[in-house]
Amino acid sequence: MENIIIAIDQGTTSSRTLVFSLTGETLFVAQEEFPQLYPKDGWVEHNPEDIWNSTLNTLKLAYEFIKENTYGITGLGITNQRETTILWDKLTGEPIYNAIVWQDRRTAKICEEIKLNYSDNELNSKTGLLIDPYFSSTKISWILDNVKGAREKAVKGELAFGTIDTFLIWRLTKGKSHYTDATNASRTNLFNIHNQTWDKDLLKLFKVPVNVLPTVKNSADNFGHIDFSILGESIPIFSAIGDQQAAAVGQNCFVKGDIKSTYGTGCFVILNTGEECVKSKNNLISTICYRLNGKVTYALEGSIFIAGAAVQWLRDGIKIIKTASDVEPLCGKHNTNRGVYLVPAFTGLGAPHWDPNARGALFGITRDTGREDIARAAIESTCYQTYDLIKAMSDDGIASNSMRVDGGMVENQWMVQFLSDILDIPIECPSSKETTALGAAYLVGLQAGIYKSLDDIKKHIRINRHYSPKMGNEERTKLLNGWVNAVKRVLSNYP
Repeated sequence: MENIIIAIDQGTTSSRTLVFSLTGETLFVAQEEFPQLYPKDGWVEHNPEDIWNSTLNTLKLAYEFIKENTYGITGLGITNQRETTILWDKLTGEPIYNAIVWQDRRTAKICEEIKLNYSDNELNSKTGLLIDPYFSSTKISWILDNVKGAREKAVKGELAFGTIDTFLIWRLTKGKSHYTDATNASRTNLFNIHNQTWDKDLLKLFKVPVNVLPTVKNSADNFGHIDFSILGESIPIFSAIGDQQAAAVGQNCFVKGDIKSTYGTGCFVILNTGEECVKSKNNLISTICYRLNGKVTYALEGSIFIAGAAVQWLRDGIKIIKTASDVEPLCGKHNTNRGVYLVPAFTGLGAPHWDPNARGALFGITRDTGREDIARAAIESTCYQTYDLIKAMSDDGIASNSMRVDGGMVENQWMVQFLSDILDIPIECPSSKETTALGAAYLVGLQAGIYKSLDDIKKHIRINRHYSPKMGNEERTKLLNGWVNAVKRVLSNYP
């Protein structure tokens, strides 16, 4: 009987379950989208039951595929949208409020008030992060303060907090496991990434009772078993890791200096910094890349809130395309961007600006501007934002000679070539389109002893496409100057 690995990839817009061979080949994918909720300007929510049901539906489809093909199951891994916050009743397992999504900016005012008495530098020295609505801490506090009786129940130990990995593990184990891993814990602003513990001072600062917090484990670890009643088989959960860190594992970024960029709903650039936790001088965040056997590998990260979400906006918002694949031919219709720039600050701007009050804008439009210009501007914006992150990393003293990319957007070959041109470095695309889920699967294999080491995992990577820069310096400079000017004009402190 051939053994396989199951990976749940719970993302911002859909839940997926994948089946991998032990050599990293994708054997099966089930995917189900779920609604995005926007109750107010800058607010983004999910119904936790939509997350659970879509995950469970895809898991059951994957399990049917496994049984039909008589595969043996090594274990299951989970990778997930990070920072998204759920609080639920420990007795009933019922969420007390919708999931507040990582993109949500409702706690911007709370963050501003905290900054009056507590500096970003002080926080950064413990968590590697900034005081920003992006992270889980203020989301937890907001729910406790805005759901009647929630704070009292939390203090009594009657509520549980989790990022999506923790919520799914709780549900899959029928409440037996209340766990997270170090990468997800490192995105809460409550976890000290140096001593690997929940920080008492930060819990007090953000008004989060310690009783609600999960136990923090390694990224490859024993997280319990899927309850027999769910699939009719008890399957070990052997990994949990935040989606961007999972992509770094899937891209085999195991050596200091390795860098990857994932293009999904948002864009996230992660640079492996090894055992050293590098403190950025340019508004990047320090985070945990992965923790294995108690040993932490750190990373520098830059986060872009809107990447693929801009394409989704083109399709579902202003309806100028029918499918995401319509964008690539539109991008190549003209030889230039004709001076049109989109700054997709739909929910504020992430690194390196960290401006939750910025809002999106389209610049340079004329009577001659068409849907092809707007589509191209949306794609170019992702590349320009990536440039901002790579430049910040370079200014922090870490230059990039090449980069590996993944995510749904890299199917657009025009975009990847433009990315190489703007960054002025070679770009590599792996053969596997599923590097995020693959990272979680690799960690399952590591925990199960299928892979003996990270070097053993590296034997399986295959590069499918290479891109080299073709753009001249003069054109690159002109395009980037236009971008810088556009961004300045959407920042909340612009005169």
